[in-house]
Amino acid sequence: MTVLALTTLATGTGAGFAATTTPSATPVATQAFDTAPATATAPTRSFQGTLPAPTGPYAAGEDVIHLTDRNRLDPWVPSSGPRQLTVTMVYPAVPGTGTPAPYMTLAEAAGHIQQAKIPASSGITPQNLSSVTTHAFDGARPHSGKYPLVVLSPGFGDPRMVLTSLATDLASHGYIVALVGDTNGDSGETLANGQTPPCAICDDPTLDMDTVTASRALDVSFVIDQLTHGNTAWPLAHLINKHEIGMAGHSIGGAAAATTMIADPRVLAGVDMDGAFYPVPMPGQINRPFLMLGRAGVHSAGGGDLTWGQAWAALGGYKKWLAVTGADHPSFTDVDLLEEEAGFPTPPLDPERGIVITREYVTAFFDQTLKGIHSPLLDGPTPNNPEVLFQR
Repeated sequence: MTVLALTTLATGTGAGFAATTTPSATPVATQAFDTAPATATAPTRSFQGTLPAPTGPYAAGEDVIHLTDRNRLDPWVPSSGPRQLTVTMVYPAVPGTGTPAPYMTLAEAAGHIQQAKIPASSGITPQNLSSVTTHAFDGARPHSGKYPLVVLSPGFGDPRMVLTSLATDLASHGYIVALVGDTNGDSGETLANGQTPPCAICDDPTLDMDTVTASRALDVSFVIDQLTHGNTAWPLAHLINKHEIGMAGHSIGGAAAATTMIADPRVLAGVDMDGAFYPVPMPGQINRPFLMLGRAGVHSAGGGDLTWGQAWAALGGYKKWLAVTGADHPSFTDVDLLEEEAGFPTPPLDPERGIVITREYVTAFFDQTLKGIHSPLLDGPTPNNPEVLFQR
């Protein structure tokens, strides 16, 4: 039988649809399906996951592309050869075109279930996890125009798909989104050769999380290169405005957004969703817009994660620090909603509400910093969002 296991310390690691193993030196905050006492009650119904529909005027088209950096060996399994990446591209599309896109491949779903040790009694299978309704459409006809590019990076050990609800909403509001997986560093990314390697670093107690963010920064810069030079990596790359690029990430992916901005000046705006900073930026390193969006308590001013106060002091550009009451670590991803739909307990913040807040504030931030559209939502507290507390 199963139950959600929750710890509450600050984190820079992931909070996937289930447990992720993190280095012992790293603070842990995961929400997980795990083995529970015999008194717990397992869900009795079959899992049928559905993400919220996007809210913008465009539909969300989706393509999955495979990229190989032949100038760099895979950092986690060098014997596997050049670094291979699987990237989900989500883009503004014409409504009513394309076919429903799967949430993930069967192999990716099986790998996630295996790594997370999700028992059969949960009702979650590779088949129904892969077929979660995403409201994204394969082969959808793109809406003409030029759009900013936003790169999304998930938490440690998490597959890229846990940020799908944010990706589809951004696309519906006129963004090209690149969801970048961490091959050999998460529960599984299906590569061009059909293989889906498991996580090679999730059980490494000696892993330096600064190394993870540095690797992701290299991945992201390579992806940006491929999408903006020559338009050969993706047939729809001509839709990208290469002068308007942002990055957002959850957990270690949020830390990677900061690390990427330090290394790559093309990334003009960044968002850290509930992730400790590895490493903490130094004054003068980031003088471009940055949003810190986290759960109250841990990521409030003076809260448990001291790296947020240190990062805030170092940030030199337009910046906002928001804390969300009742949220837990996965509230900024698809995870809490999918767990609720599987019949498991959830945090005080309603899971769908967590997705709404994440979508609204991240979109408003990129609207203001990449598109130059002022968003009153960022000016201060609003009656419609009483959970969102402005820290600075």
